[in-house]
Amino acid sequence: MKKVVMTLAFALGLTGLHAQTENNSGFNKWSIELAGGLTKPQKPFAEGYFTSTPSPWVGDIGVRYMFNNKFGLKADFGYNSFTNKSNSIEFDSKYYRIDLQAVANLGRIMNFETWTNTFGLLGHAGFGVGQLKGDNFTGKDRVGNFIAGVTGQIRLSDRIALTGDFSTILNSTQDHTFDGTYVPENRGFSGLLFNGTIGLNVYLGKNNKHADWTVMSSDNTDISALENKIIDLEAQIKKIPAQKEVVIEKQVSPAQVADNDLIKKMINDKYYSVYFDFNKSTPIENSTAAIDVVLNYLRKNPSASLDLVGYADQVGKAEYNERLSNARATNVKTIFEKAGIASSRLNVVANGADTSIQKDSDEARRLARRVTFIVK
Repeated sequence: MKKVVMTLAFALGLTGLHAQTENNSGFNKWSIELAGGLTKPQKPFAEGYFTSTPSPWVGDIGVRYMFNNKFGLKADFGYNSFTNKSNSIEFDSKYYRIDLQAVANLGRIMNFETWTNTFGLLGHAGFGVGQLKGDNFTGKDRVGNFIAGVTGQIRLSDRIALTGDFSTILNSTQDHTFDGTYVPENRGFSGLLFNGTIGLNVYLGKNNKHADWTVMSSDNTDISALENKIIDLEAQIKKIPAQKEVVIEKQVSPAQVADNDLIKKMINDKYYSVYFDFNKSTPIENSTAAIDVVLNYLRKNPSASLDLVGYADQVGKAEYNERLSNARATNVKTIFEKAGIASSRLNVVANGADTSIQKDSDEARRLARRVTFIVK
């Protein structure tokens, strides 16, 4: 057990150092973590002393900083209360600790975004100091500690995520049992306890998204900038006043008709397409112009409907590529819906892998990963 947690700590420490060199723009980096729940001190205990399984209670508050969307650091303070079970000898002990931990965003490392934008997973490990005290203690027992755990996340909004954490804490140089019995010359990692908590991540900053939920492209480009542009575009569209119906007939010039038909032809001829990075379903930043053109056309032509045709490159299995092409077209459809286009006017078509484009050319595959449009 000790070898496993020590290896995790070493790995997280190395990744934390590497993280400082990675792209970190376009998203919030700071967050506050609040949690409370149940605890179970496992050892050491004197004979006749034990707690409920699990027993209340534990509280934790922390501050976290992310270098990028995968790695960061957090400092946290924890409090545990240990009391006897009904048929145990009575005791009442308290445990206070403070730790500095490396954090790895396992959800981004394992590409959770390919199947969910709601659930996340963090791993954390680090070292700190603590103090045990209580009615049975002779003074205060100061200890060192190693902590490691995993935190599940459910994204509630751009500012808040619900969390569930399970952590293991190993105490070193613990000279008392958790019930307060003195243990002379006790060295090494002798103390062991488990914590299970439920809490909240509160994200701080001016950007729309935190590092926990930011997806980077294959060349390490932060595509949250694209998402911010889309949000700004939607805000501008909402500011445009709705056109009032006019009873008086209005003459439409041939030039206006020709211009309208030209845009429709260019859309249908795939001059305006939305592109994606390998194995991703969120559009790349350069696709905002195409989205803008098609949005404007749909707003100016309320009777028009639109097919959104998704494609993938030929890498991977056919079933997976069909799902990926569907996810790409669905995500673009969601952008149009948020911009005010009725869902009934939008139809998703999943075409899977585009076999008309070369499979063994990187540049060709980049062109294959797209969503095109057909105006009807």
